[in-house]
Amino acid sequence: MTPASLLRRLLGLTGALFTSFALAGGTVVYHINDAAAARALLGNVQNHLNASPDTRIHVVSNGRGIDFLLRDALDSEGKAYAPAVQALAGRGVAFKVCRNTLKARSLADDVVLPEAGVVPAGVAEVARLQLEEKAAYIKP
Repeated sequence: MTPASLLRRLLGLTGALFTSFALAGGTVVYHINDAAAARALLGNVQNHLNASPDTRIHVVSNGRGIDFLLRDALDSEGKAYAPAVQALAGRGVAFKVCRNTLKARSLADDVVLPEAGVVPAGVAEVARLQLEEKAAYIKP
């Protein structure tokens, strides 16, 4: 077996294990640091819950990825993000905003939607979820 074919096989097994894990419940962390990916992320999370309702999902945002979790945030079509965030939070999704990003942008915690919590550092929260809660990592 060549190194390339071995790598393809290993990646295939990893994908199969992730799919089994995600469909069986477990914990997943979606990491977003780009405002342009927010609408797609919300759709991905909804689809994920529809396929696997027992999965514990955390959405951790930092950088420009926090924008959709700010009060009165609108997408490029002028549509508010809040209703989609509220609906997903009602299904158990935990939304988390990086306090370092808020500080860097001179924003107070109260500009964040009430459905989202603030964590000290987004990347540290992603790492914590992966290490302590064995969360699978997804970057839309």
